[in-house]
Amino acid sequence: MTREEVFETLNEVFRDVFDDESIVVGEETTADDIEDWDSLEHINLIAAVEQEFGMKFSMGQVVTMKNVGEMADIIMSQIKD
Repeated sequence: MTREEVFETLNEVFRDVFDDESIVVGEETTADDIEDWDSLEHINLIAAVEQEFGMKFSMGQVVTMKNVGEMADIIMSQIKD
């Protein structure tokens, strides 16, 4: 899976979790950029991403992620083509 494919899939997950078809995430997207992204929705988002990609984030990874680009880095390191 390419990084571009990871972002395409992440866009679908974000749109589903936040119920907003206009969301487009990029490398620098953070919770400040998406209106409904609060701590509760963050948990839902992490669970949805884990399910979509068939992987699990460690607690350390979850708390240190600063933006969607870092999330994509972790996903890329854990998934297999």
